[in-house]
Amino acid sequence: MTTDILKRALWFIGLVLAQAVVLGRIHLFGFATPLLYVWLVLLFPRNYPKSGILLWSFCLGLAVDTFSNTQGLAAASLTLIGIIQPYFFEIFVPRDSIDTLKPAITTIGPVKYSIYVSVLVLLYCITFYTLEMFSGADWLLWVKSVVGSTLLTLAFIFTFEIVRSK
Repeated sequence: MTTDILKRALWFIGLVLAQAVVLGRIHLFGFATPLLYVWLVLLFPRNYPKSGILLWSFCLGLAVDTFSNTQGLAAASLTLIGIIQPYFFEIFVPRDSIDTLKPAITTIGPVKYSIYVSVLVLLYCITFYTLEMFSGADWLLWVKSVVGSTLLTLAFIFTFEIVRSK
């Protein structure tokens, strides 16, 4: 368990630094930003305590908010994903699978993994950009931001997942 926490803490630091230094400055076509840090919340195994997932999610969101000056948007959005993730992951695993099953292309299959990741990333982007553009004044920019950031984030996640599985 200690090794898992240490690995997760290193991923936490790496993803926050990557978002703060590099990814947060990318605005493809003026609206699509990769939000790779969401991937950490998606990787929690089946038996991980729900309170632990919430704590990791909130702290990761808070760290991203601190460096990105987004005033709690990432923390609120990631906490929502942290609440949903354990229940949503259960949909994609067989009932008789092991309790320590981790979400990955190699463990649940490419189709199920793609659906699992795509839905949660889309939900994250919808929540994040809805909170950011709360007034709803420019709904076209909202749609572009949600779709663009979701696709760009998914491209990064699938790329890293394929490299990680080999």
